[in-house]
Amino acid sequence: VNIDKTTTRRAPDDAGLCGAAEALVRRQGPRMLASVDRLKENPVAIVAAGLACAVSSPAIFRGLKLTATFVKRLTGSRQARIDAYNALHEEEDASKRNADYQALVDSYYDLATTFYEWGWGSCFHFADRRGAESFSQSLARHEYYLASRLAVSSGARVLDCGCGVGGPARNIARFTRAEVTGITLNQFQVDRANALSQQEKVDHLVNVVQGDFMALPFEDDSFDAVYAIEATCHAPDRAKCYAEILRVLKPGGFFACYEWCLTDAYDPDSARHRKLKKDIEVGDGLPDLVHTSVCSAALADAGFALVETRDCALDGGLDGGEPWYTPLTPSWNPLKWPRFQFNPIMFYLMPKILKAAEFLRLVPDGTAKTQVMLQAGGIGCADGGVTGAFTPMWLMVGQKPLRR
Repeated sequence: VNIDKTTTRRAPDDAGLCGAAEALVRRQGPRMLASVDRLKENPVAIVAAGLACAVSSPAIFRGLKLTATFVKRLTGSRQARIDAYNALHEEEDASKRNADYQALVDSYYDLATTFYEWGWGSCFHFADRRGAESFSQSLARHEYYLASRLAVSSGARVLDCGCGVGGPARNIARFTRAEVTGITLNQFQVDRANALSQQEKVDHLVNVVQGDFMALPFEDDSFDAVYAIEATCHAPDRAKCYAEILRVLKPGGFFACYEWCLTDAYDPDSARHRKLKKDIEVGDGLPDLVHTSVCSAALADAGFALVETRDCALDGGLDGGEPWYTPLTPSWNPLKWPRFQFNPIMFYLMPKILKAAEFLRLVPDGTAKTQVMLQAGGIGCADGGVTGAFTPMWLMVGQKPLRR
C-alpha cells in the first residue's frame, strides 16, 4: 500500500530513547543504576525483566488477554467454512454471489467475527480520528453522530440493520435511552451480542434477533427509527433492502446509514482500482461493491424522501486527527494493533504462525486461510482510502413520507 506521508509518524530514534532512559535512571539514584548494571551481566535476568514489564504493561497485558480469548473462541466448525466461502468469490461475475448472498454473508461472519473482536473490538466499523481521540472514542463519536440524525428520544423503538455483535446498538441505546432491536443473519453473532449486552447490563435496552434484512421479520410501521452502519453493503439488491426498511419504519420516521461505496475517483480501467475492489469484496463478504450514486438512487426508488447524502470520509483528519484507513496501514510498533500485522515482516509471518498453530492443534484448520482473506480485505480498504476510490461512510439520511 502506498501511504501518504502526511498520515505517517516517524518513530523516535533508538539512540535517543536509550539516552533518555539512561538519564532517567541516573536521576533515580545509584541503587537503580546498580540494578541495571547487574541486569547487563545476566542475560536471563534481562529476558525475565522484559517479560515482567510486558505482562505488567496494561496495553500488552490486555493484548495477551484478548489473544487468549480469541484462541479459546475459535471453533473448527466455523473456520472450516473458508474453502466454500472462497469458492463463491472465484467468479468475476457477481450474479451467483448475489443469488447465494445468505450463504456468503453467513459463512463470512462465521469466519470473521472472532477475528474482528480480537483485532478491532465489538464495533465493526471505521471512523476517522479527530484531535486526541482514542480509537474507541472515535468509533463511539461516529455512532453518536448517526444516532443524532434519527430524531429519537428515550423509549423510542429503534432497529439496527446488520448489527454484528451489537457494539453500536449498546452505545446508541446508552446515548439515546431508546430500545434498540438488532438483526443479523448470523446466529453466532446473535448469541454473542446478547451475551455481551447481558454482561454490560444493557439487555433491558438491547435485544438482537436472527433474521434477514431483505425480508425483515417485523410488522409494518414497527419502529420509530432505523439505522445501519456499514451493513447493507451485504445486500444483493439495495432498493429491495431499503424498501423493507421503509416498510417497518413508522410514517415520518428517519433511516440513517453509512454505506460502503465506490466513489467518483474509482476508475474501472485501472488495474489497481479493480484489484482493491475485488480485495474488498473477498475480504469483507460483499456480493458486489457499487457506486455512491447507485445507493442514493436505490434509497429514493424505495420510497424515501432524501434528506442528505454525502461522503463523511471527506471530514477525516479534522483537528489534527487521522483518516479512517490509518488502522489498516503498516506500523512497526507492536502496540499499534491491527497496524502491526500489516508491516512486511508480520504480513509474511502471521499466516505461517497460524499454520503452525493449526498443526499443533492450538487453533482449528482454516484459521490461517481466514486470516489471509481478512488481511486482503484490509489492504484493499486501505488502498481504497489512499486512492480515494472507496468510502466506508457514504452517509444517507432518508425520511418515510407521512400518509395522507
